[in-house]
Amino acid sequence: MGNAVNDKSSQMDYIQNRIDMLLKVLDTIDPETAGIEEIDQIIAMLDELEQKCKQFRYNWE
Repeated sequence: MGNAVNDKSSQMDYIQNRIDMLLKVLDTIDPETAGIEEIDQIIAMLDELEQKCKQFRYNWE
């Protein structure tokens, strides 16, 4: 994922791919055995996604 994401279409594709990745992670977590590590991983993914969305929003202005 080292390529620059500059145009709106690529940025939307990036966001969609990251959301899909997050959903796959959520699907693999067993709620009966999940611990703090899994929650921390989800939070980190959400934080990264939020930062990218803010960056893209800034670029769109």
